[in-house]
Amino acid sequence: MIAAALDAREHAVAPYSRFQVGAALLTAKGEVVTGANVESASYSLTCCAERVALFKALTQGATSIVAIAVVARASKGPTPCGACRQLLAEYAPNATVWVADSARPDAVRTFSVASLLPDAFRKVPRQ
Repeated sequence: MIAAALDAREHAVAPYSRFQVGAALLTAKGEVVTGANVESASYSLTCCAERVALFKALTQGATSIVAIAVVARASKGPTPCGACRQLLAEYAPNATVWVADSARPDAVRTFSVASLLPDAFRKVPRQ
């Protein structure tokens, strides 16, 4: 998964920050879906690698996410931002999250989604 995230990182579109991030998501069916960050001059329109991978997986019919790996050139690896944590809590609450520095991909840290975002907002049941 880390290797797939490293490959995805090569496709990042980061002309402003030059901070390239890659993600690889594993579905319960064993499919690997990748994503990379895409930046915009209107910074709020930028999309993280984790969300790109998650949105791709969901729109391709994935219903169960087992794990996600995220890599970037960051000491100890990049942990997902708040928005990514929220979406993972909604759509992949039981997933394992692996992060690694792209310069040291063998040093992987492991988290649960719940440990990254305790007491996350949950879907409200329809009444």
